[in-house]
Amino acid sequence: MTGYIRTIRAFGQAVGLYFIATALVGFAFDGGVYAVLLNLFLVRLGYGPELIGLINSAGTLTFALSSLPAGALGERFGSRRIMMLGIGIMLCGGVLQPLADTIPHDWRLPWLLANGIALYFGLALFFVNTAPFVMQMVGAAQRNRVFSLQTALISLAAFGGSLAGGVLPPAAAAILGTTLSSPAPYRYALLVAGLALIPALFAIRAARPPALPKPAAADQPVAPGGAAMVAVSITGLLTMMALVRLLQIAGLAATNTFYNVYLDSVLLLPTTQIGAIVAAGRLLGVPAALATSALAARFGNRGVVIGTSLATSLAILPIAFIPHWSAAAFTFIGVTGLSWIRYAASIVYFLEIVPPARRATVSGVTEMAAGLCFTAVAFGGGYMIAALGYQALFLTGAALTAISALAFWLAFRRREPRPEPSIATT
Repeated sequence: MTGYIRTIRAFGQAVGLYFIATALVGFAFDGGVYAVLLNLFLVRLGYGPELIGLINSAGTLTFALSSLPAGALGERFGSRRIMMLGIGIMLCGGVLQPLADTIPHDWRLPWLLANGIALYFGLALFFVNTAPFVMQMVGAAQRNRVFSLQTALISLAAFGGSLAGGVLPPAAAAILGTTLSSPAPYRYALLVAGLALIPALFAIRAARPPALPKPAAADQPVAPGGAAMVAVSITGLLTMMALVRLLQIAGLAATNTFYNVYLDSVLLLPTTQIGAIVAAGRLLGVPAALATSALAARFGNRGVVIGTSLATSLAILPIAFIPHWSAAAFTFIGVTGLSWIRYAASIVYFLEIVPPARRATVSGVTEMAAGLCFTAVAFGGGYMIAALGYQALFLTGAALTAISALAFWLAFRRREPRPEPSIATT
């Protein structure tokens, strides 16, 4: 921890402000309050798994379709500006979506869909540009440590958001004089999450990175005869990245999208206990994320990605075969921690095997693939649950994640990071 604290200090104010913004996004949306409460809010509005899946899939599909344009906008206007725009849009969607129960019933579903789409569009603009924003500020030797620290901070913030998600509805119900079967307590808890993005917007606005270094030789214009070969090579590489990322996320999507609905509707756990389990998963994800740098130094980013993918598929088996909250908690905690490790290792590996000028595009492609996977699971998963039960969904996610390890090894076993000039930090 002393080393990580020294790393933060060495990187200066811009990186510190960026960490504050990403932590607030984690608290509010990326695993925090919204992850715990949104589906429970939808259940209180009278929606079943099919419509909950539709609402979730509309957002994740928007994230997927917006990821490539988000990368292009970042390359054109700068990652920091697009991140600010994304936070602003997230703020609007996050504040308006919980007001669905205050409008006429016939307008509720369109309202939820529209604001969910806005929220995920803003999340795509923000998240796709985070990796290029950081990569331009740190040298190659520090990247694993910075990304592992970033994922640890998001996980810690999500832990706080999960605890808040478990505590805020009962507190709001007590103040309002109502019960947790009403949507009102969940509305106010979700509003807290939306408003938490206001300081995140100011943090990114104040974070000014140093000037970009001169592009490496690989980024210089190529002869006309070689341009087509370069384009084909990049396109093929991006396609492989997208396929691997889509398969990797399947287990995480299967266990996360309907997890709170499973605990609430099948295992009949109270909201407070659901929030505590989710919070424990986020908290234990912190040391897992911090371990990424050491694991990468020992096994390499490629080895870490393969190992965590296989371990994730095994961690899903308890929730699939044991209908008890302890098995569900074990799966959630294991999958969450392993996913943080895999993300930090894979994003560094993917961004280092392409020219710096292509990093925003790579980030857009990988997040598009993740969004498509979550969309398929959210939309198809609701119908799969209704027809075959939760076990079929969980086992499908486990199988696809295991296949991703083989696909990653086959696609990238001979690719090494590209050489690039060192980057001085403030």
